[in-house]
Amino acid sequence: MPTIAVFGGSEPAPDHPTYRAAHRLGSLLAESGFTVATGGYAGVMAAASRGAAERGGTVIGVTAPALFPDRSGANPWVAIERPHASLTERIHDLVTMSDGVVAMPGSIGTLTELMVAWNDAFIAQLGSRPARPVVTVGELWRTLIPELTGRLGTDGSLIHTVDTVDQAHRWIVTRFADRPS
Repeated sequence: MPTIAVFGGSEPAPDHPTYRAAHRLGSLLAESGFTVATGGYAGVMAAASRGAAERGGTVIGVTAPALFPDRSGANPWVAIERPHASLTERIHDLVTMSDGVVAMPGSIGTLTELMVAWNDAFIAQLGSRPARPVVTVGELWRTLIPELTGRLGTDGSLIHTVDTVDQAHRWIVTRFADRPS
């Protein structure tokens, strides 16, 4: 069963549109047979975890307890917690254990996760392994990705940007439709 990492901010509360969208994304991914992996904490991470768990999906939370001592542990929808000692280890594990990535709106942490996934996809195309599918959702990424592509001189085609989680889900599903299980 492929694992899809969902990146996003820790701030959105259950009444926020981004939380509701992430909940829907988690639900859609689980219904399609994907395992969902997140940073394991609140906001978008909790929403995607909750949506997947409510649909019977497996949820992996990649946490950093020493880095976030004020957090009481992974959100309640995480079935498997993978704790790490540092932010770097946490992000590395979250990216490399996933088969695909969806980035929702977030802040500097989400941007960092996306940059690691983008760099990993860039390096993959130079070698012999296929690039992990990366899709971003929303206006933030629609503006930022082309700007970074131009300024950094990198391959923007390694990231697919959409407006809704339904579009992101469909795009992810098509990436795995022809792959052997």
